[in-house]
Amino acid sequence: MDIKNNVFLISGGASGLGKATAKMILDNDGFTVLVDVNEKLGKQTESELGQHALFVKTDVTSEESVKNAIDKGKEKFGALNGAINCAGIAPAERVLGRERIHGLASFSKVVQVNLIGSFNVLRLAADVLQHNEPGKDGERGIIINTASVAAFDGQIGQAAYAASKGGIVSMALPIARELARFGIRVMTIAPGIFETPMLMGLPDDVKASLGEQVPFPSRLGKPEEYAALAKHMIENRMLNGEVIRLDGAIRMTAK
Repeated sequence: MDIKNNVFLISGGASGLGKATAKMILDNDGFTVLVDVNEKLGKQTESELGQHALFVKTDVTSEESVKNAIDKGKEKFGALNGAINCAGIAPAERVLGRERIHGLASFSKVVQVNLIGSFNVLRLAADVLQHNEPGKDGERGIIINTASVAAFDGQIGQAAYAASKGGIVSMALPIARELARFGIRVMTIAPGIFETPMLMGLPDDVKASLGEQVPFPSRLGKPEEYAALAKHMIENRMLNGEVIRLDGAIRMTAK
């Protein structure tokens, strides 16, 4: 699929991987609908990116909220051609902590935002994409989800996070198989340690130490590198139903 003149909804689009992906879309003459719960940051990003970007405050776990974002995007730009899920949370909590056991509510929240939120955006976007006029090879749209290397080698304290990202990995192929007859592709990126708002608040020495764990290149990943892979996924129609690790060959240690 060409990016030019096409419209992409990006969850978590106000910052980090989502913002970098939005910039990439705009740099390639596309349009973006930025959905995020952070209204202040979302409006700042919308202003920064210009008139081809629209911010809609959105709770990805809410059907009504996501439908509203899709409708407003179609109202402004006239279409929806793809969705890229970057929204997520990553709190750490041990199953058997020093003071208490893992909270059931906190586990559920991580799964609700990361896994169910991604599926919610995916299913509602797919419902729109199926009605698009087919392009080359009969393609009608693409959906890109964001997993994590934690899905494969989660660390101590990442039970909820790893479970949520593992679910994203596992649903890629069955959904891609189902949506194939509609000409909708489903891809997943599993990033390693990246320069995101969650990490950038750490001290410089801690960030440097994290980067040194990456075999090559020995540094934190850049959001622009995530966006570059998303671009290739959008443009290469043979990529479908696959999960690609973007991690510099890192395999996370237990802690």
